[in-house]
Parts: sequence; C-alpha cells; structure tokens
Amino acid sequence: MKLAIRVRPGARADRVGGCWDGPRGPALLVAVRARAVDGKANEAVVAALAEAFGLRRSEVTIASGHRGRDKTVELTGDDDALRELAEKLTGPTPS
Repeated sequence: MKLAIRVRPGARADRVGGCWDGPRGPALLVAVRARAVDGKANEAVVAALAEAFGLRRSEVTIASGHRGRDKTVELTGDDDALRELAEKLTGPTPS
C-alpha cells in the first residue's frame, strides 16, 4: 500500500498521527527526533512507521521524496488492515 506522509524532523519525540492537508492532498504526519542530516530522519521515519503499523523495517520503503518533507512510502502487508490503521492514525476527516 502506498501512503503519503509529511515529516517533521527535529521534533521533541517520535510520533505518528494526525493529518496534514498539503498541496498534494491529505498526508499522515510523522514527527521524528532525528535531524535531516545524512539520512538520519529517513531512517527514523522508517522505524517510526514500522512500529506504528506493526511491521518490520524491511516492510517499509520510502518510494519518493527522499530529500523533502513530503514523502510517499510503500507498506508491505495486508492492504485492508494497513488502510484501516492509516485512517485511525490520521484522525477523523473534516466534513
């Protein structure tokens, strides 16, 4: 399953949850303590998403956006279960 995310590097704590309405549509917020230096933030993003979705790190891949805050990630697993969990993590959609 592909998922749009928005990364906040240099946060106080690692956290996955919330929705960011960006120019390309809604994205899951991923805050990580690591700074965007030498790929450390990307490594932290993979680890945080793996933990939040109950996956191994090898099942989370950054598909695009390696150098920016807006990324697309590929999650390997049961698409229906992953989609349901992603909806819970982004929170209720505004009506």
